[in-house]
Amino acid sequence: MRTGSSSSSSWRWQLSRAMRLSLRWFRRCRLQRGGRGGATERRIGGRLLELWSYSRLLLTSLHFNSLTNADTLLDCAFEPVYWIVDNVTRWFGVVFVCLVTLLTTSVVVIVYLFVLPTILSTYPSYWVAWHLSCGHWLLTMVVFHYYKATTTSPGHPPKDKIHIPSVSICKKCITPKPPRTHHCSICNACVLKMDHHCPWLNNCVGHFNQRYFFSFCLYMTLGCFYCSVSSKALFLEAYGAIERYYQTPPPTDIYIETTAQKSIIFLWVLTSTVTVALGGLTLWHSILISRAETSVERHINHKETKRLQEKGKVFKNPYHHGTMNNWKLLLGVEERRHWVTRVLLPSSHLPNEDGIMAPEPAVTAH
Repeated sequence: MRTGSSSSSSWRWQLSRAMRLSLRWFRRCRLQRGGRGGATERRIGGRLLELWSYSRLLLTSLHFNSLTNADTLLDCAFEPVYWIVDNVTRWFGVVFVCLVTLLTTSVVVIVYLFVLPTILSTYPSYWVAWHLSCGHWLLTMVVFHYYKATTTSPGHPPKDKIHIPSVSICKKCITPKPPRTHHCSICNACVLKMDHHCPWLNNCVGHFNQRYFFSFCLYMTLGCFYCSVSSKALFLEAYGAIERYYQTPPPTDIYIETTAQKSIIFLWVLTSTVTVALGGLTLWHSILISRAETSVERHINHKETKRLQEKGKVFKNPYHHGTMNNWKLLLGVEERRHWVTRVLLPSSHLPNEDGIMAPEPAVTAH
């Protein structure tokens, strides 16, 4: 209470002092101008100029702060925009999760109704067995990893532990931030090894669910590619039939055949589009994993590399243990059999690290 009252009285004293000095300067200038004598217009113009200067000084004294700059003013001006974006993303996350579930279900239904019967009736037995095993394996991996990525917490710094390694203090949570931890404005919490907030998961991607997220992206890309290749012949046939349907005067196709053709076209267009878009995202995250970086750290390390180059130093990523070791750490592979049991099959194993203990960044000179 003493600190607050003393700071308040000091602020008021500074303001009153500035006002007294301004009034004294204003009266002195007015007496000097009055003693000289002169035209009425000049006297009025001088008074207006003095009044304008006094108003500017008074206004500046009310809001001046040594920490205020253009970036602070821009942040304050765009704060409502940030608030709208964060809240819209938070609420639309539920819509995006429902959309992913709906589109995935529609693809599975179309495959079971129209693609699988064609495979069973026309393909040899060994191809039928391969399609059944491969298709259901991909479906299982997609559903499992999407569910785990959506429902698994990315990890947050423990609030009950006081002595934890930290590199800074979160300005919003007012708690220590361990290395690689960043605050998510959408979740309103600090996230361990935060990569980004994914609206398609309605969840942050962090230390404990990054493997699930990447596996979902990988298997969804493979699954869409599999559906796109498997239905290519049916797509070309259905597309040609649709073209003939609109060219001939009376359509000869029955309603069920037209629905099947449109469903096949929808299946192929959707899976091909997702393969390209999600494949690019999967490739990008593969590069980040190989370099032991997150999406946030990619931008930070890039700026840090430039800054140290100007000083004749080289930035070294302390979390980079080699490409293969980086993949092993992410996937949790400790033994050779884990490539099958933990990568090619559904697995709920936790990461080897807790996401809190991490080495300090290091730099080396030329």
